[in-house]
Parts: sequence; structure tokens; C-alpha cells
Amino acid sequence: MESVAVTEIRQVDTGLQELFCDYVPQVFRRADFRRWRAWGEWNDDYRAFALIADGRVVANSSVMRMRLLLEGREVLAHQLGAVGCLPSHRGRGLARAVMNAALDACGDAPVLLFANPKVRQFYPRFGFQPQMQTLFACPYDAVPAGPPAPTLNLDDAEVRAGLATLSSEGRPSTERFGARGYATVASWPVANGFARPLRQLGSEAWVFAGVEGDTLYLDDVFAREPFDLRAWIPRLIDQPIRTIHFGFTPERYWPGAVEAGEDTEADLFVRNLRFSPEAHRFPIMAHT
Repeated sequence: MESVAVTEIRQVDTGLQELFCDYVPQVFRRADFRRWRAWGEWNDDYRAFALIADGRVVANSSVMRMRLLLEGREVLAHQLGAVGCLPSHRGRGLARAVMNAALDACGDAPVLLFANPKVRQFYPRFGFQPQMQTLFACPYDAVPAGPPAPTLNLDDAEVRAGLATLSSEGRPSTERFGARGYATVASWPVANGFARPLRQLGSEAWVFAGVEGDTLYLDDVFAREPFDLRAWIPRLIDQPIRTIHFGFTPERYWPGAVEAGEDTEADLFVRNLRFSPEAHRFPIMAHT
């Protein structure tokens, strides 16, 4: 491995952030941090550990500080993301160097990450263990009725602030394996055009949801207080549905949901983190 020095990029390092933003789409073809950064979402919770050579970032491992919920207990943890190396610099041990720097910053705190299945052999080298994620679904026949739930636009700073408040102070979508205060994580797929629409259910309940075919996908719920989610289903759909799929463990909002297989879209790896034996799915809007 080359002898390298890792640079930490924080919220205040605007010049280094530009280099990081140049790096990301070279490694992750559909990803970009520029719009997310322009929204002011890069805060002190997000740190990038990068190798910089010839005026550009060539390898990186980022750390997002997270407030996890495990069976209702809040745990300070970290989630890794944007781990990679430029194709021109692979095979030199650079990814290992940035991973070690990021993990040193995490200390003994729990760490999790979601990885492309193609690199599932990489993370166990750093003490990570794979953890199964369960899909949850429920047969449910419904037709559109009533005025459609309004769509909210995160381009609006007031909407971003509202999401941050609901995420930090409201009722988490799940306490089995979830998180609190992750609005800046949830806004990233929105900024990249990956997320389903954000819909407003009453004054203080927002959901990421969308219909595909005869299925309603409920990706996440942010709410101040408990509410009747079922009553809103007809206002979330624009065509009849027969099934609901959940992007989180729906023990609070839909206890009748059933296990519908294993989530294989992204592999979860954890370090210093233990779970109950109950099936769970970390909210997909909380993935970095």
C-alpha cells in the first residue's frame, strides 16, 4: 500500500468539498452531492475522509453521525457512505486507508453501512458482519378518494426545515431498528432524484410514498403524533392498489404487515451493533 495521508473534509471546508463533489460521480455514476450541499444539508454530522493527490480526491470514506433506535433505545452511532476509489487508483490499498481513518474517527461506537452486493467481501476485513434486512408488505385493496395529499418540494428551505423538525422531535416510523434526526440523510436521495414524492398528511405528518402498478410504496413516515395512516391511503394513490410495501419496519403503523422476503437491493453490514431476533428493516430514507 502506498504511504498516504488522509484529509478530513468538514462542513466549513468549501474548497475541499468541491474536490469531493468532483470525485463522487466518477465512482458512483448516478450520485452527486452538489444540490444537497447547495441546500445546506452538509452539516457537522457529515465528515469525509479523503485521499487527495494532484489536486483531486482519489479515494474516500464518509461518516454520518446517527441517532439510532434499537428496540426504543437511542444509541449514538455512525453510518459510512461514499466509500470508494477512482478506477485509475485501485489496487494500491487506498480504500483500506480511508476506511481505517473513518473507523478511527468512529471509535468504539456502533457503525453500519449499506453496500453494493458486488463488494460484500470487502467490509468483513474491517470487523463488519452482514445483517439480514426483511421486506414487509400487506395485501390492501383501495381506490382513490378525497382530495390528493399535497406534494412537498424540498427545494423550499421551509420544507427542509419542517422535515428536520419532524425527524428530530417527532415520532420515528419504527423503534425496532430505526433512527431519529436524519432529515439531512433523507434529503440526499431527493436531491439526486432517487426518492418517491414527499406527501403531506395533515399539518404534522409527512410520508415518502408513491404508486407503481397496483402497489403503494410507503418508504418512510415523519409525524409529530400518532395518526391513522390507513385513513390517508385513498388520498395517497391515483389508481386502485392491491398491495402496500413498506420501506421500514411497520410495527407501529401497520402491525398486520407480513414478512415478504429478504431485502437484497443493498447489503447491510454492522460493527459493534447487536439486534433482537425480531425481523426488521432500517428505513430506506435513512440510508447514506
